[in-house]
Amino acid sequence: MEQIHFGNFFATPVVSQMLTDGAALNAQLRASILEHERAHPGVELTNFGGWHSETGRLEFCGAGGERLIRHIHEMIGETTRQLFASFTRPLTPMNWTFSAWANVNRKGHFNQVHTHPGATWSAVYYIDHGEADDKVEGTALHLYDPNPARTNLFYPELSAQDVLFRPTPGLMVLFPSYVPHAVLPHQGERERISIAFNVRREPFP
Repeated sequence: MEQIHFGNFFATPVVSQMLTDGAALNAQLRASILEHERAHPGVELTNFGGWHSETGRLEFCGAGGERLIRHIHEMIGETTRQLFASFTRPLTPMNWTFSAWANVNRKGHFNQVHTHPGATWSAVYYIDHGEADDKVEGTALHLYDPNPARTNLFYPELSAQDVLFRPTPGLMVLFPSYVPHAVLPHQGERERISIAFNVRREPFP
């Protein structure tokens, strides 16, 4: 067996970052989102209950929204740079378009399993985990293996059925838009508040 070589291929990149200015940013974002929710009915997409804002550039979040947009641009740039470097491929300048929306889930509200077709990257940023006790794990973001054949047919006992991210205020999670994800019914007594992003490389794909 001296000549055998073992490797894992077709990995899925997932990136997370705690924003250093998250605490100050979240206070402003929380107030802006709840004020906007009171004035606008929102839309129903993957959410069952809860409130999903219109999609745009977070205009209703003012300076806090602009600051968060700068963060996501920086994160996309660095993540893409590292991704191309891992494949030893040269990185040429890229143009990006993006959209964002706010989510407010109260007790019992959830988001069904879905993907974001037509985008390159998707991300979620947490403003409030919705729990009275900070030690409670909170209602996690579930990421599922995008390759169902691997999960169901090829040594299922070795496959991660899902990966969970605790909704920690100040946390940004970035993943390819083809990755299925969901949020189970929220059990906290306070609003669980997050902002989601779709980022698309132009020309797409």
